[in-house]
Amino acid sequence: MDILLSLAVGLGLAAAVGFRVFVPFTIISVAAMSGHLNLAPGFDWIGTYPALIAFGTATLLEILAYYIPWVDNLLDSVATPVAVVAGVIITASVVGDVSPWLRWSLAVIAGGGIAGIIQSGTVLLRGASSMTTGGLGNVVVSSAELLGSVLASILALLFPLIALALLIALVIWFIGRRRERSARGQASLSA
Repeated sequence: MDILLSLAVGLGLAAAVGFRVFVPFTIISVAAMSGHLNLAPGFDWIGTYPALIAFGTATLLEILAYYIPWVDNLLDSVATPVAVVAGVIITASVVGDVSPWLRWSLAVIAGGGIAGIIQSGTVLLRGASSMTTGGLGNVVVSSAELLGSVLASILALLFPLIALALLIALVIWFIGRRRERSARGQASLSA
């Protein structure tokens, strides 16, 4: 059961990374420093003051940058591969008491995959917002992503199984929306 809980925490945090890369790292740094989170071997550095300062600074800069129109779209092009890597690292950092091979396999496949799916969804949402509002609606999108990252991180730490259930529902919804759009696109091409 411990591996399921730690994987649920890792996947919830990976999803949060898909919304904002540095917010979950800042939150787990605080949680580790306060003794509320045990990190996997080799990841103790996350729960140090230098890491907290670095993550906190990066979080602040990331948040501010996403509120600048068009800079947010530029950041999305960089954030997508970074989010996948961060999803791998954050998942591996909380999945302990397993072999390194299993830890990294789960982190790469599940953590990186979830972070990539969530980040892709936010890129599509921001793109649609930019096209329909000229970038003015992106402030709302940025605020929702920030809130999603904070809530997903906290939920993953406090209620990991609930976070995992919500994450599965979100991924199913996202896949359904993509299929729906593809079907509409093909219907309009054949008409």
